[in-house]
Amino acid sequence: MSFQSPVVIQTANAEFPKAELSIPYVSGGKNEAADKKINHTIHQTVQQLVHSQGELDDPNAQMLGYFEQKNNQKDYLSLSLYNYAFTGGAHGMTLQHSLTFKQSTGQTYTLSQLFKPGSDYVGRISKIVSAQIKERKIETLEPFKSIRPDQDYYVADRSLVVYFQLYELSAYVYGFIYFPISVYDLQDIINEDGPLGVMLVND
Repeated sequence: MSFQSPVVIQTANAEFPKAELSIPYVSGGKNEAADKKINHTIHQTVQQLVHSQGELDDPNAQMLGYFEQKNNQKDYLSLSLYNYAFTGGAHGMTLQHSLTFKQSTGQTYTLSQLFKPGSDYVGRISKIVSAQIKERKIETLEPFKSIRPDQDYYVADRSLVVYFQLYELSAYVYGFIYFPISVYDLQDIINEDGPLGVMLVND
């Protein structure tokens, strides 16, 4: 099976009063229209994160946007966009939104699309997360019951990483809480034509 080479990720910088954003910009894919679609989705998501943080009216307000590349291989790109803003109060707030794309088409994937239709991916992942919470002795705000069907996630090498926003699972001091899950633990329910399917294939 031949896979296309990784796309090129460059950084575009945007500045406005009290804010500095570093935004990923994709190029070098086999399909220029797909690159364009990916960049449009990234741009829209960055705007949504900026908007979610509210106004920068406080004299000490500031905003920083940055990103991390999580996976860029086998025709799939997964990255996390972060936005930190201090708008007054005790401390700033960081939001994270991850996007997973098929590089050749620009398609994005929700968590449910990573799995076979009708599979109980919510129950399976929740069980693994629950076991990790116990094992890692994470103090949760409420007893953990289940992930959301559209839980935040990104794809790393041969693993799915689901995570929780600040305050979603635990106190602010814990930051983002990540739960890495090996693709082999979910192998029987994975959609073979999606981003996790190719992780099961040896090069």
